[in-house]
This record gives sequence, structure tokens and C-alpha cells, in this order.
Amino acid sequence: MTNLQALIASAPLFANGTWFNNSAIQRGLWPAFLETIYMVGVSSLFIVLLGLPLGVFLAETRKGGLIEAPLVHRITGILVNLGRAIPFIILAIIVLFIIRLIDLPFLKAVGWPAFTIALVVSAVPYFARLVESNVLAVEAGKVEAAQMTGASRVAIMGGILVREALPSIINSITIMVITVVGYSAMAGAVGGGGLGALAINQGYQRYNFDVIVIVVAIILVLVQLIQWMGDMLSRMVDHR
Repeated sequence: MTNLQALIASAPLFANGTWFNNSAIQRGLWPAFLETIYMVGVSSLFIVLLGLPLGVFLAETRKGGLIEAPLVHRITGILVNLGRAIPFIILAIIVLFIIRLIDLPFLKAVGWPAFTIALVVSAVPYFARLVESNVLAVEAGKVEAAQMTGASRVAIMGGILVREALPSIINSITIMVITVVGYSAMAGAVGGGGLGALAINQGYQRYNFDVIVIVVAIILVLVQLIQWMGDMLSRMVDHR
């Protein structure tokens, strides 16, 4: 019998001890769900705080930008591309290895806090490129009109570019958060906890097919909820 056959055979539909009667689900589902929410929520917050200004910086240091600096733009672009090029799971292992080397008493290389740092490092370059595209799509005439009124470059970048691109930026945030949800499901492979760890440790390794199905269903619902909230917020701030 193959592993897949054993996995399916071990979980007859609605049998005692399976699905929500499974002790692994009853004991571990809620803590794993909370860990995933913590990972996604905290990492998404820092990704936006770091990636948004970085994306605007990338857009406005290019030739013709408000703070034109082609060399700085080229170097920053290379660094961002390097961050995007490294596969996520490899980058996560590198970050966790660095955490072990630093050996801080309040930060261990296991659990959701360490994996949150890996998520931020991995997703900031990706989100910055999305923001850059959003900002570049803003009509040049609106920037020129602001310049004619004597607005400063900082005021234009924050008050015009970001404000005009806000619906698209919210859509990009939605895409980024959903991507982070997918990344967080890999946490179990490197000791990060969350729903991914529950699916791997209690589902795949113990042949509990019902655990895997429940975890996947919860992740699907979470993704749909994030998409709905993102679409709603994007429509609310769209003044066109």
C-alpha cells in the first residue's frame, strides 16, 4: 500500500476519532490557527511599513522621477531583485540560521516569531516592486499640477502619488497578504508552527488525511476573507 493509499484509508468519512473528533484537531487546531494569524498579521504589517516607502523610492529615483538618482536606483533595484530571486524556503533557512548565530535570549530559531522575520525579509522586495508599478501608473499631469502649486517632493510622494495609487496599493497589499498566507503554511517544514505544522506533523506524517483536509479548508476560507476585505477597501478609497 502506498503512502497516499494509507493516508486516505486511515480517515473514513465521519468515523469516530476522525475529522473534528480527531484529538489532534481538538487540541491543536485553535493554537495553530492563532500562530498563523500572528505570523500573517505581524509580518504583513512590517512588510507594508518597509515595502511601501521602498517601492515609492524605487519609482521616484529612476530617470525623470522626483528624486532622480539613476545609480542609486540601479543598485537598489539589484538588491531588490536578489531578494526576490532567492526561493522562499531557502531564504527562510538562511534567516533562521542567522538567528541561531546571533543567539538572542528573547528570540529562538523555532516558533512563529522567528518565521515572521523570514516572511518579512522574503516579501518586502516582492511588495516593493508591486508598489513601484502602482506609483508609476499615476498620471504625470497630477504630479506636474502639484509641482506648479509649490508642493515639496515629500508632499507629492505622500500626498499625491500614494493617495492616487491607493486603490491599486490596497490590491497589491491583498495579493501580498494572500502570498504570505501561502508562505506561512511552509512554517511546519522549518519549525515555525501554525496550520502548516499541524498539517505536516499531525496530518501527513501520521497519515491523518482528515487533518490535512480541515487545514486546507481553513486556509481557503482565510484567503477568501482576505480577498473580500481587500476588494471592499479598494472600492472604498477609489475616488475615481
